[in-house]
Order: sequence, then structure tokens, then C-alpha cells
Amino acid sequence: MRVAALISGGKDSCYNMLQCVSAGHSIVALANLMPHTHVPDELDSYMYQTVGHQAVDLYAEAMDVPLYRRTIEGSSLHTGREYSQTEGDEVEDLYQLLKLVKEKEHVEAVSVGAILSDYQRVRVENVCARLQLQPLAYLWRRDQAELLREIISSGLQALLIKVAAYGLDPERHLGKSLAEMEAYLHELSEKYGVHICGEGGEYETFTVDCPLFKKKIVIDSMETVIHSADAFDTYSSLHTESEIFAR
Repeated sequence: MRVAALISGGKDSCYNMLQCVSAGHSIVALANLMPHTHVPDELDSYMYQTVGHQAVDLYAEAMDVPLYRRTIEGSSLHTGREYSQTEGDEVEDLYQLLKLVKEKEHVEAVSVGAILSDYQRVRVENVCARLQLQPLAYLWRRDQAELLREIISSGLQALLIKVAAYGLDPERHLGKSLAEMEAYLHELSEKYGVHICGEGGEYETFTVDCPLFKKKIVIDSMETVIHSADAFDTYSSLHTESEIFAR
């Protein structure tokens, strides 16, 4: 099938694209929702990862496929277990984005990197049903330790660009690769119940290389932004300046 991939820049959306290709599908377009320029780097959203959104444009060049982006106009209005079309909800931004991609690229399916969030799954499925698109979520309910090992082994290279959990230190861990962090994430999982793949919001990543990339993303500079220094309520992110290079 012709597939539009929902991407955030993180490891999960990128690895699910790999799984789509392995299953015989073709990634013909990328789709991303981004915050307004006047709002913080990371939007307070139940649905979307926006930290690192400034570098998402590089994905299109790295993969040589078109990227469709839309500004998030709505907010989290309909927060129940089920979802129905709600004017002003951020889910409707996803509907409008995928509607455009379907019209322009004639896609039949959508790649979705959801692992554990029923909230996200229900809403993506609602949008896909309304547009008669097939959601492809190969990571759904996978064992997280096994999945992280698989992601690293696939050749996908992703760096931590946000930490928000006890035991994750911005000075030590921001900018580290998943391969460098794997053993420590297992340790945090055993000690504190941290989700190894960050499904509890413990960390976010940005993918700089993967087997689908024809070019590699290189980070030129990094700046740590501390949003909360409380040991029990830490939240720090990495602002990066990136560019792209041929292999």
C-alpha cells in the first residue's frame, strides 16, 4: 500500500516506517503536526510530540519524499476513553492534515508509531476510519525491552532530546544515543518502573539516521534548556541546530 508516515522526529515513528517497508508497503509521504512559532518548543499536548520539531524538515530531504506539515490549532477538548469528531480539538488538525495528504498523494494507509497509549490509538483510528485509511501500528503493545533492542540493532540512531524522569540527568543524558542509554534505562526500569521506551513521557528522542535515510542528519550544536530542576519533577530538553549531509 501507499503509506503516509506520521512522524515526530522520534524513534518510534521512524522505526514503524521501517516495519512498514519490511511488510512490503511504500512510504510515499511524511506528515507532521507542529506548534505555532510563538508557543514553547514543546506543546502541552496529549497527542503529539513537538520537542525537536524545528529539525523535522530534514526528514524529507534525508528520505527524498514529500513532507506535509500543519500547525496545531486545536487543544485537548475531548479527553474521554472514546473519541468523536469535536470542533476545536487537536485531533481535528490531524484529520485535516491526513485529508490533504490523501488527496495529494493517493495514500491508502498511515504509519503510526504508537506503542502503549490507548488515547493516541483511539484518536488515530477515528481519523483513519473517517478518511478510509488503514492505520499501520507495528509497535503496538510490543515488549518494550525487546523493542528497544530491536530498534538499536536495526541501525536506527536516535538521541535523547528531552528527559523528564527521576534518575535521568540532563547534564549526563541529553544528547546520548539509545545505544549508550540502553543498559541504564533497564536499570531505571528495575529501580523506579521507568518505561524503557519512554512511554510514560520519561524521555523523547530525535532520529539522526536510519536505513531509510539516503542522507544523514548531523547535529552541529546543542543547548540544554532546564524547565524544572526539581529532582522529583525534572524536565529538561535539548535545543539543537542540525543540517544534512550525503553519505
